[in-house]
Amino acid sequence: MSAPRDKLSGAAARRVALAAQGFAERRPQGAVDARHARRVIARVGLVQIDSVNVLVRSHYLPFFSRLGAYRADLLDAEAYSRRRRLFEYWGHEASLMPVELQPLMRWRMQRAERGEGVYRQVARFAREHRPFLDAVLREIETRGPLAAGDLAAAGGARGKGGWWGWSEGKAALEYLFWSGRVTTATRRNFKRVYDLTERALPQAVVAQPTPDTADAQRELLRIAARALGVATERDLRDYFRLGVEETRARLAELVEAEELIPVAVEGWRQPAFLHPAARRPRRVEAAALLSPFDSLVWERDRAERLFGFRYRLEIYTPAHRRTHGYYVLPFLVGERIVARVDLKADRAAGFLRVEAAHAEAEAGPREIAAALAAELCTMASWLGLADVAVRRRGDLADALAAALPRADLR
Repeated sequence: MSAPRDKLSGAAARRVALAAQGFAERRPQGAVDARHARRVIARVGLVQIDSVNVLVRSHYLPFFSRLGAYRADLLDAEAYSRRRRLFEYWGHEASLMPVELQPLMRWRMQRAERGEGVYRQVARFAREHRPFLDAVLREIETRGPLAAGDLAAAGGARGKGGWWGWSEGKAALEYLFWSGRVTTATRRNFKRVYDLTERALPQAVVAQPTPDTADAQRELLRIAARALGVATERDLRDYFRLGVEETRARLAELVEAEELIPVAVEGWRQPAFLHPAARRPRRVEAAALLSPFDSLVWERDRAERLFGFRYRLEIYTPAHRRTHGYYVLPFLVGERIVARVDLKADRAAGFLRVEAAHAEAEAGPREIAAALAAELCTMASWLGLADVAVRRRGDLADALAAALPRADLR
């Protein structure tokens, strides 16, 4: 690998990363439409899907962070309408991606067909139940889009709940999804409804030839590099969850072709790569609550390198051992992450509940409370909630409540 040609300060690298992720631009001043959402997905490459719904499903949040209040059905239409522009697959975990990326993921689908890179129990089920897989495919072909619960007629046995209790139908569908034979036609109560890939996706995409694996991986790394701006090998590899050796080989090729520029970043132990078209703004002015699965922070080591922000999601930590809360969103102001806020949408009562609010060590609560209050009010309105309620948890709670126009402080 070539020696670094350039050096970036930590602050410059942070601004490059923020600009690449869309935070150096102002939010739309008027109505947000589908074109705005498409620009976000074109910039970030994919958005991660997660099942936790204590606030709002995670894949809706990156668009709110960059665009402000928008109609969530815009994203639903992009992903699940007859003229879809997004599809679901394993990109960075379960993800929504532009349909144009589907051919670039076929190498992964082909490996999944062989039982490689999939959960062991799914691979084992596929090896042992090939006739059943064929029966499930015939059911979908004949009956149209089906969820796992619709497959009783195909011989699926009801499971006991949880991962290890998946029904045979669900296991078959997951394998067929992973191997690209079926895709998500829509979601019903957040559960996937599957259809044949060639029927659900645009024919222009289905008809595209399958790229060579190396070509596809190079293109995925190009997308990751554009989305990250400046990144280490691990950052780039993690974006689409590529293999170590394959990533190293593809990166060497991209550097040789001068499509990536080796750089040294102040404070980073590992070499980095700069996208040639990356913006280098002099300053970034942003105010955004971030999903725990936002591509700006989903790689926790990168978040710590960029922002000095040590972030661990505590959903699976017992309540009495949590430091900051259950569903904690980082709060970005300017070029720094200045707070973390544990949020819950209490739809029955009509409140956006701030379960806890903590300022980062270098951020004074009074200085950031007004910006956070404004963002929380915008979020509450976006979610159709009437007001914001703040609990007395965290060193930011009192200042935040004072900054809110009608806060319910508890």
